[in-house]
Parts: sequence; C-alpha cells; structure tokens
Amino acid sequence: MRSVALVTGGTRGIGEGISRALADAGYEVVATGLTEAECAAFAPVPAIRTRAMDVTRDDSVMPVFAGLKRLDLLVNCAGTIQRGGREFEIEAFRQTLEVNLVGTMRCCLQARALLAINGGSIINTGSMLTFQGSPFVPGYSASKGGVGQLTKSLAAAWASEGIRVNAIAPGWIETDLTRPLVEDPARSAPILDRTPMKRWGQPADIGGAVVFLASDAARFITGAILPVDGGYLTL
Repeated sequence: MRSVALVTGGTRGIGEGISRALADAGYEVVATGLTEAECAAFAPVPAIRTRAMDVTRDDSVMPVFAGLKRLDLLVNCAGTIQRGGREFEIEAFRQTLEVNLVGTMRCCLQARALLAINGGSIINTGSMLTFQGSPFVPGYSASKGGVGQLTKSLAAAWASEGIRVNAIAPGWIETDLTRPLVEDPARSAPILDRTPMKRWGQPADIGGAVVFLASDAARFITGAILPVDGGYLTL
C-alpha cells in the first residue's frame, strides 16, 4: 500500500512544490487549498487529489482528516501569510497567528492518531523569521518563531508514539507571491548578495528537503528545523 501524505496549502507555491515532490517519491498525496476555486486551478497529477480546507476552522479541518483511512505524513504549509504594517494592529496580529501557528497546531492534533498507527511524521513550515526578528511583520515573525518551538515541543511529546516532528525553514523562494521581488533588480540584488549560492530557491528545492525528512533516511531526526536557504543564515 502506498504511503499517504496530506499537504496543507499544497495547491500553490511552496506547498505545490512539496506536493509534486512527494508524488514523484511515490506518495499518494492529498493537497489542500483554501477554496474550491484554488483547488480547481491546480494542474492535475494522477497521484495528487485536492480538497478545500480552511485551517482556522474546526468544521473545515475535521472532515478532511475524517475522510482519511491512512496517513503517514502531514506537511503543514497552509497560511504562511503576512499582513505587512497591519500587523501592528492587534486584529491583524491575531489573525496572522491564528492562521500560521494555531492552524498548524489544529492540523497536528487532528493527524496524531492516524500518524501513530504507522509511525508517521509531521513536517511544519517555518521561515528565516523562525530565527530572526522583523521590524515590519511582527505577527509573521512571532508565528514562525512559535512554529519552531511547537515543532520541538511536539517532537518531545509524541516521540513515544513513534511520531517524528520536524520543520523546514525556507529562505527566499521564487513563487507567484515573491515574483515582484524576483523581477525587480533593485530589490532582488540585496537578497542574492546575502545568499551564498547566489540564486533564488525553487519550490522543488523545498520539496526535496521534505522528502528527505519524511524518509527512513531521517529516521533518527526529530525536533529539527532545517533551513533550506542557499546559505542565507550563514551570513
């Protein structure tokens, strides 16, 4: 029987790269998008099926997990949102944490029993701001710092159940959301100058890291936060 992976936010951007990498690695993948329209826009892949799911709502999350007969891997990649200067307003700050951090925990709790059956794993999505602060997006930075500590906490709590919990921390990745930066030499140059590998990352680069962390090759790794950043954090 094929292993089953659920990738939240798996229909676009980094999440899509992860979904496709897992399908190529032999997983049966359930990729979620926020809306039915987002799911419909996903280019069909035989090993990937899509479901609409809002990670901030129990009544949206629970039916998706209830429909799974097996789960070997949960990848939390949904809702890596920023609200810019609005994050200094309490409501926008709260909403950012609700999506990025509380949504991650909500899905982890729903996955726990299924993952324990076959000794599965969870891979959360952090950020460079898991390690650094930001004067511009305090909510996003706080949420991603929280994802890092949540990853370590669940790794310790659920190891006895055979569940490994790790995180990836993407650097600057070329997606539809970052394309305005990629295409603006004045804004892209400082990013590339600080990145030793001198290029933007691709969603497939993140997918490769996820495939590794989910594999038996990483069977003694839990509680880790793996930067996939072209060396950005080394400088």
